[in-house]
Amino acid sequence: MQIDITGLPEERIVFAPSPLAELGTALHALTEPGHHPGLHGWTTATCAALKPDLADRLHEADFLWGPTFSDISLPFAALAETRGMPGATLAEDLDLLDRLDDELYVAAALEISCASLYSRGGPSPLVDAEARDQALDRAVARGPRQAAFARRLLADPPAVRAWLRRFFEDCDAAFFGDVWQRVRVELAADARHKAEVLRHKGLTDALSEVSAALSLDEARRRIMVDKLSNGRASAVDPTVGAGLTFVPTSFGWPHLMVLHAPGWRPVIHYPVAAPELSRPASVDLLQQRLEALAHPMRVRICRNLARTAFTTGELAVEHGITAPEVSRHLAVLKKAGLIRTRRRGRYVLHQLDLQVVARLGSDFLEGVLR
Repeated sequence: MQIDITGLPEERIVFAPSPLAELGTALHALTEPGHHPGLHGWTTATCAALKPDLADRLHEADFLWGPTFSDISLPFAALAETRGMPGATLAEDLDLLDRLDDELYVAAALEISCASLYSRGGPSPLVDAEARDQALDRAVARGPRQAAFARRLLADPPAVRAWLRRFFEDCDAAFFGDVWQRVRVELAADARHKAEVLRHKGLTDALSEVSAALSLDEARRRIMVDKLSNGRASAVDPTVGAGLTFVPTSFGWPHLMVLHAPGWRPVIHYPVAAPELSRPASVDLLQQRLEALAHPMRVRICRNLARTAFTTGELAVEHGITAPEVSRHLAVLKKAGLIRTRRRGRYVLHQLDLQVVARLGSDFLEGVLR
């Protein structure tokens, strides 16, 4: 994924927390607890404490914060006059959401995990028959509850918008108000720190502080985001106010979300807290490791190397193949970072890197969820 920043002044890059975005990630964690094992205690206790009516309403529109994140949680990005700044309170963020016109609101709410359509943009389902049919087809595929909600939204946007605002306000009263009081200081401090790094050390260091998945290209014209999804965005589009916003979240890991819808200011929604071993392999390296282990002979060799160190000759005898064949397999495993070598006299010993292999599962999950 790429964000064009050609000629963008650093003062147009903003770091700021958003109460509504944080509520969105909290709702996501409640809806998809399997994505966030580190929050198991909080999600379990919070769900258990929800009143039945609020729990039912949470699931009624869970596609807005469940498998995918709706852009309606970042309304400031569609309003050029905000200059990329979210509201300071949930009420201010909800006021910004109310300022989106119905066409934009409905289009954002009915974008359902269809990356190619999302990147292309196009007319709102509220005014275009083909876009409406496509949105309803996607909603029907997600189940009757989502189909019913989509039909309600298309039939009466003001009523559904009012329903959602009341839902967000009720969540604030039930649990999010306490959550925000607890995390807002941490998020504000993180945003200030990243802004200071940007000011004093430059964008490269600031991106490194945000996530290992972010980098600048060689020409320093694009921010590259290491994700399995593809997309392009422009931070220099004057129609939405040139700029880029970074929004920290305490609930987000392992997700690194990028708002890159046409007509919206790009936003990178990044987690501030992550497990100790949270610097995952790049998507390319992860793919290389999985491909290295796809060969049955290399898996058999790994079985030996997991127990102790072996020389090339020993492995050749063990598996009944030639030493050059073993060397080729070892070269693939070594290039993927799966084995370590050390010299003992005239012998070179190879051994599986157990820590790297143990992290493959979590690296895979983080890679596909990022």
